[in-house]
Amino acid sequence: MSKAGYSASALAAYAGQLLRAAGLEERHATVVAGVLVEGDLMGHDTHGLALLPGYMAALEAGTMEKTGAPHVVSDRPAALLWDGRRLPGPSLVMQGIETLAPRARDYGNATLVIRRSHHIACLAAYLRHATDAGLVILLTSSDPSVRSVAPFGGTRALFTPNPIALGIPTSSSPIMIDISASVTTNAMTKRLHDQGERFDEPWMLDAAGHATNEPGVLFTDPPGTIMPLGGLGAGHKGFGLSVMVEALTGGLAGFGRADPGEGWGATVSITLYDPEAFGGMAAFQRQMDWLADACRANPPRVPGQPVRMPGDRAIARRLAQLADGVHLQDAIHAPLEACGSRYGIPFPEVCHA
Repeated sequence: MSKAGYSASALAAYAGQLLRAAGLEERHATVVAGVLVEGDLMGHDTHGLALLPGYMAALEAGTMEKTGAPHVVSDRPAALLWDGRRLPGPSLVMQGIETLAPRARDYGNATLVIRRSHHIACLAAYLRHATDAGLVILLTSSDPSVRSVAPFGGTRALFTPNPIALGIPTSSSPIMIDISASVTTNAMTKRLHDQGERFDEPWMLDAAGHATNEPGVLFTDPPGTIMPLGGLGAGHKGFGLSVMVEALTGGLAGFGRADPGEGWGATVSITLYDPEAFGGMAAFQRQMDWLADACRANPPRVPGQPVRMPGDRAIARRLAQLADGVHLQDAIHAPLEACGSRYGIPFPEVCHA
């Protein structure tokens, strides 16, 4: 990773300029740029600006829609379905959270499912948008056109990693869970493969079903697969989570793996809960604060390495990088600078704050 730090605002401005230069409408470009940089700020660097070259390629190829709004397929007070029309996923998700928030306050909870979204980037990047407003958010995503994870007991890819994110407001830092139903992601697998590295653990299956730590098996012919969360011994749990995500996304959307593929994208499910509609925010926070305190105070297995709540490290990284500059992976500099060169937009200079 580069030791050079970049201003988060400068990186967002650069990404926004590039997206607009490629034809993306202003309102979408600003949101997408901000979400990508937020991913890097939180340390999710496979799902931050590393995605920008792929988004640019999709805009240039016409596989990401550049203008307009989603089509409303169904609209009930606490349940909505949108057709995203292949618009950029970060813009759709942020618009979805804003649409759901007042409905969640009116009805206690509200759910939006989006079919035919483009890729939605880092799920953790959206959570504070809800928790800062005192709402619990559950966000899941699948890509019906991509297959890289086999069902437990199988050897042929059927699922994507199928991420699941949950944001929980507390009286201080929110609890932010961002996991996948597989032991690793497509992006991390490709990064290690490109860098000639291996996983520390046997998280992959080759095409014959043998466990391996070699990420390259995902790119062989025939391809191997990423294991479900739980691996060889308990992968039925990750398999179950994958099926759950498919039901909440493709199932509720009525559009998923049973349909012809349309290329890199997403089907998304977002639910917001208002604690005030249940036991009340004060009671909710009392319970979650107690739980967080008890977890952090738990005797550590490794001395000097206390228990962290989900999101603690991401929040700390975000604050540090806002102050000292964002640290980008060395491997993404060249692709990012190449995007700028095509449009005559210079890459930001290292900040010296």
